[in-house]
Amino acid sequence: MNPETRTLLESTIHHHPVVLFMKGTRHAPQCGFSARVIQMLDSLGAPYETVNVLADPGVREGIKEFSQWPTIPQLYIKSEFIGGCDIVTELFANGELAEKLGAEAPPPPSVSISDRAQQALLAAVEEEGDFVRLEVGPNWEFSLSLGPKQAGDTEITAGKLTLLVDRMSATKANGTHIDCVETQDGQAFKLENPNEPPRVKALEPKELKARLDKAEKLLLIDVRTPDEVAIASIQGARRLDELVFAELAMVDKETPLVFMCHSGARSARAAQQFLAEGFRNVSNLVGGIDAWSTEVDAAVPRY
Repeated sequence: MNPETRTLLESTIHHHPVVLFMKGTRHAPQCGFSARVIQMLDSLGAPYETVNVLADPGVREGIKEFSQWPTIPQLYIKSEFIGGCDIVTELFANGELAEKLGAEAPPPPSVSISDRAQQALLAAVEEEGDFVRLEVGPNWEFSLSLGPKQAGDTEITAGKLTLLVDRMSATKANGTHIDCVETQDGQAFKLENPNEPPRVKALEPKELKARLDKAEKLLLIDVRTPDEVAIASIQGARRLDELVFAELAMVDKETPLVFMCHSGARSARAAQQFLAEGFRNVSNLVGGIDAWSTEVDAAVPRY
């Protein structure tokens, strides 16, 4: 390692109370291990800095020599090398990471459950020592599973049910409501959480038809070309042109937007763009107008 790189590393580590050398950035990790450590640090709420080792090959190789540790990410707290992803995960699970950061452990989350879901989950617990586990992933993927209690788990009560929540899920899980609903494939659990950031919703053609029949207030936006719209269209849809762009800049961000195209790919990208611009109720028509033709209205030409 050259002297300039060593000086840079020493300065960075001593200047920041908590610094993570990682692949990518805090908001765009470039490897799963870096993303996992970011998730743990974020869940504890302590301030920290990150260094993207991919931006400088000298730093990427230099930090391995400096720490005498062969992999990335690497976490330092108060100039002390803590370790990589596995060690940080272990410290997070047993509470030591929170202590080192001076962060308080998150309080047990509040979770509610419907009678129907409660009965289904109680019936699923067959072996003594097994619990229902509620987990929330880094991208707000909710899951329910069965298993024994693990280090760092928090027990919470929802009705007559005891749930296990790991430390990483605790802050995200607060306010979750668990229900059991009927689907085409039978019963399924439905989890709703007020903390979850908005995301593009998948809207099936028959669901859109039902909403249009009820005259729901929504904007159906067609992102296809004028030539495509001339071939086939859905009544009430408006092509995304300059006039509609200008109108969308003025409407309430809670306005329901439904995007459509030929097969759903172009409209999915458009829906994601408007979600990023602050709209909170954004849907994409699954399968586009092609699916509308096959599932709802055969009079609409296919092309």
